[in-house]
Amino acid sequence: MENKQSSKKYCVDYFNRNRYVTREISIGNLKIGGNQPIRPQSMTTTDTMDTDKSVEQSIRMIEAGCELVRLTAPSKKEAENLGKISDKLKSLGYNTPLVADIHFTPNAAEIAAKLIEKVRVNPGNYADKKKFEEIDFTDDSYLAELKRIEEKFMPLVQICKDHGTAMRIGTNHGSLSDRILSRFGDTPEGMVESAMEFLRICQKMDYHNLAISMKASNTLVMVQAYRLLVATMEAEGMNYPLHLGVTEAGDGEDGRIKSAVGIGALLEDGLGDTIRVSLTEDPEFEIPVAKKLINKYSSKNNNFNIKTNLLVNYNPYNYSKRHSQTIQNIGGKNVPIVFADLSKKDEILPANFYGFGYNYSVSLDKWNLQDLAADFVFLGENELNFEIPGTLGAVFEYKKWKEKYQNQKHCYPILTSGEAKDIRLENLHFMELTADSIDIETCKNRPNCVFVFTTKYDNKTQVYRYARTLLENNQINNPVILKYTSEIEDLETFQLNVSSDSGNQFIDGFGDGIWIEAKQPMTIINSLSFGILQATRTRISKTEYISCPSCGRTLFDLQETTAKIRNRTSHLKGIKIGIMGCIVNGPGEMADADYGYVGTGPGKIHLYKEKEIVRKNVPEQEAVDTLIELIKENGDWIEPIKN
Repeated sequence: MENKQSSKKYCVDYFNRNRYVTREISIGNLKIGGNQPIRPQSMTTTDTMDTDKSVEQSIRMIEAGCELVRLTAPSKKEAENLGKISDKLKSLGYNTPLVADIHFTPNAAEIAAKLIEKVRVNPGNYADKKKFEEIDFTDDSYLAELKRIEEKFMPLVQICKDHGTAMRIGTNHGSLSDRILSRFGDTPEGMVESAMEFLRICQKMDYHNLAISMKASNTLVMVQAYRLLVATMEAEGMNYPLHLGVTEAGDGEDGRIKSAVGIGALLEDGLGDTIRVSLTEDPEFEIPVAKKLINKYSSKNNNFNIKTNLLVNYNPYNYSKRHSQTIQNIGGKNVPIVFADLSKKDEILPANFYGFGYNYSVSLDKWNLQDLAADFVFLGENELNFEIPGTLGAVFEYKKWKEKYQNQKHCYPILTSGEAKDIRLENLHFMELTADSIDIETCKNRPNCVFVFTTKYDNKTQVYRYARTLLENNQINNPVILKYTSEIEDLETFQLNVSSDSGNQFIDGFGDGIWIEAKQPMTIINSLSFGILQATRTRISKTEYISCPSCGRTLFDLQETTAKIRNRTSHLKGIKIGIMGCIVNGPGEMADADYGYVGTGPGKIHLYKEKEIVRKNVPEQEAVDTLIELIKENGDWIEPIKN
């Protein structure tokens, strides 16, 4: 098979988890990069001019384990007040480094760089204004723009050098400049080039106390951009530490799954030196989530060592679904399926099916399907003594299927690889394969077989990637279900770990289905399964909220507003709604949303249809109703079903 892998490489080893070692930098008394631990950080939501509240919230964050505290500095006065906040924290015995978050205002960055340990600049708006204008640059005019940027950026670099201040060059998918968009489009390549322009200026000035980020609310774009950044830096002799984050991840379960899918996909490949989990919740609640993610990669793991000279057969910088044959509703162009598992139940009752999306009405003798309805249920050696919906497939151990169900509709067997050596079946069946020891000969010439990959090892990303590569090298195109078994009892840790384990595969276009086996309640497992597919954009089954985590720039109560919008719109399957506290990333993120709700002034909201403002300065108390009207006007509204 022709190898599709880019010549650029973004990680140490595609088939063994090894940390990518970056340059170690200093942020005050804190070091990141190199062999330092992965550091959790977060951002305050207070008004930076309110010294006492900013200090109080910073202390709550620090005591929760935050190792870097970021505060917004939208103008000179906030930048100047950072010095007072820093002094008060130090007087109280807190020496955690502070970071100034800068957008649009170079003079604020230059003030902050003299007062605190780090500044974050966004190359999309540090020297450019965003008007969504398409500009036709010649090579000469583009070079002139780079010269203009250099002149605007060099003073800050010099101040950082003189004062020992660190810097993060933080590209955001939602705020790429018109110049970058005109030449590279709204792409990972554009995000990387946006950062590299600033990095090259720092290199020219021999300034290296730098960290880099490539944030996006779309996990595919985010992961591909970080990978491409590493490969591009490597090609230019750079290895600056990486700050990881999925921006505007949202709240609750969805925010945790989306963050773990994106951040975890990179940590799985050894990338990442500091992380921020961006939740629409108080910042001190972000830190325990970040620490649980970090712990997954800090603890000693039971990893399988893969010795191979194989190369991956896909492009890790551009999504393309693995080609698989279609077997009924699995594989091919079908969305990934979801498995439920009732094999551990003592007795199977219709009520058990509620946990994965099927409600049985006794009085009507009828099944009702929810949006999150699983596609197959594994019953093991159990027996099924009632009629199940025709949309659901029942899977049994081979011996039980052969004994009782081989002539029943919608009933299918699953074979072990040992059984499969002696058994050939003509209709749909499943075969469980231990991914770290696949027998390729057993896999060949099985036209109606769906493979189920399992492994007992912790480095599932590398093991499943290896098994995928073996299949592709042998031109075996059977659909593959990825199975994840977890013994974790803590709910949040379970969600984070399984999302991290699985995100990388679906982002890389591998996986025709997901099967999670765990001790958690079935409703939790089912919701997580669909949540992972939603976060990787491989199966959209509910409304998606691109909701920022709030900061000192926020112009309304984000948590309350997000809850209101979710309450009114959560039934709009497949619609993406952006909820932004201010204009910094709002207009850009609207390009990735269907509708947007963006704060533009105290009590005033702009409403967007994609990236176009369609309602300006709507009073906040009317804005949610007006958003619903806008959705209706565009034909995307459906009335919620009343139970």
